[in-house]
Amino acid sequence: MDPVSENTVGIIAILSIFVLFPIAISLARVIWRRASNPERPRAMNDDSSRRLVEMQQTLDTMALEIERISEGQRFVTKLMSERPVAELARPKQ
Repeated sequence: MDPVSENTVGIIAILSIFVLFPIAISLARVIWRRASNPERPRAMNDDSSRRLVEMQQTLDTMALEIERISEGQRFVTKLMSERPVAELARPKQ
């Protein structure tokens, strides 16, 4: 066997044992800790909660206004459907 290849095998073995193996173990420990300690959700600050309350109130107000608009549209549609056809065809003076 070639003496260069024997030295190469020894250097790679020492490098693996003393450098790569501890790095692999530390990486495994980090992964293990992250898996066993899931990240807790952050508590909302006062500004965010206040803004969410304002948005909810705004959405509720918009929903009421949209309901009023649709109720008015239903009323006008009902009135238009109850009008006689002859009255619709007659020209206005």
